Amino acid sequence: MLRVEAGKTIKLALPIIFGELAQIALHLIDAAMVGAVSYKHLAAASLVMSVMNIPFVFGIGITMAVSQMVSLAHGRRDGQQVSHYFYNGFWLCAVSAIIISLGLELGKGILFHLKQDPEVATLAVPFMQLMGWSVIPMILFMALKQFTDGLEYPRTAMILSVAALPLNVFINWLLIFGNLGFPRLELVGAGWGTLITRTLIFIIMGIVILRHKTFRKYVAVRANQWKIKWNTMRELLHIGVPSSMQIGMEAGAFAVSGILIGTINPVAQAAHQIALSTASFTFMASMGLAQAGSIRTSNAFGSSNWPKIATIGKSTLLVALMYGVFCAIAFTVLRDILPKGFTKDLPVIAMAATLLLYAAIFQISDSTQAIAAGLLRGIKDVKIPTMLVAIAYWIVGIPVGCLFAFTFKMGAVGIWLGFISGLSLSAIFLTLRFLKLTGKRIG
Repeated sequence: MLRVEAGKTIKLALPIIFGELAQIALHLIDAAMVGAVSYKHLAAASLVMSVMNIPFVFGIGITMAVSQMVSLAHGRRDGQQVSHYFYNGFWLCAVSAIIISLGLELGKGILFHLKQDPEVATLAVPFMQLMGWSVIPMILFMALKQFTDGLEYPRTAMILSVAALPLNVFINWLLIFGNLGFPRLELVGAGWGTLITRTLIFIIMGIVILRHKTFRKYVAVRANQWKIKWNTMRELLHIGVPSSMQIGMEAGAFAVSGILIGTINPVAQAAHQIALSTASFTFMASMGLAQAGSIRTSNAFGSSNWPKIATIGKSTLLVALMYGVFCAIAFTVLRDILPKGFTKDLPVIAMAATLLLYAAIFQISDSTQAIAAGLLRGIKDVKIPTMLVAIAYWIVGIPVGCLFAFTFKMGAVGIWLGFISGLSLSAIFLTLRFLKLTGKRIG
């Protein structure tokens, strides 16, 4: 039974994973191409991503409520409610995106007050402006993606995300390096590439949903269901806000740690960006599995099928364990090779290789905690897991990292030891809670 459910979850997860990998690949491409200009440009990109990661991830968390409520209504075979949740969810995400983007624009001056290298901060400001505005089309695209994912049709978003990769590479090639007569914009060129790419995939995704026969029936009932209702908004926020806080606290821990590493020196910051980008790439598979597990448990939750929820959860956690072991081995074996794809600077390569060894250690716990959190979202348990995540990252992870980094003078390595402690504790907390809740319901 576990094998059967694992197979169904993986089948749903694979298109989501490829879509997530394509999205993170856009950042990896930007990092690699910007790193070819100089390591200070790479450090500036790292600084911007660290600062904007918390608000951006908060927006992504809000979009997750769309897939949860759409999946719940779909499990009840209520197409009109599916359409209603989609419409309200989209506008909730739109408002969130605009607020986040304006906040990043108005707050860009903070880059000069984080004790970073002055040249790095100066390079970062125009890049942050462009990345801030690109948040709007990205979150809107994610809202549409969560709608199709909630209906268990994830291939549309995957195809668009994969197709965006060569487009982003081409625009970067034109604008970062000034090819074919275009101006050489370096880091700013990478920002324009991201903004243009995100805008195009959002527009195309919207056209597909409005016109494709698969989704047409949910659009056809818009006269009755496409109305803003505050009760619906509250339902979405009940899931979206705690979900945002959960993933925001993890992303925030990594973001704050990146800023702390930036106070050490630009070499450590560039190495941190390389190691974190690589670890984020493998983490996207865990996120895909988490979303698939969450959608399937939410669907079963709609019909109160607790034995099925427990089986889906246990099988998905076993997959997480196996995937984490695979990634740990891959990072250990390839730690001296992977950084060379980002930079030719030898001190940065050496430091990144060391950090990748620590990244290998937390692969199992990182995968497990992401999937356990997704399973709990699927059964609408979000408040207590949010508190557990806060304890793991902010009461344990960050203080432990600072202790090792600055008191024991271990530098960037000390911060990454904090990652290991926080992720491990989060994985234990969330897994035990899911097993306890499902066991209690079945008992």
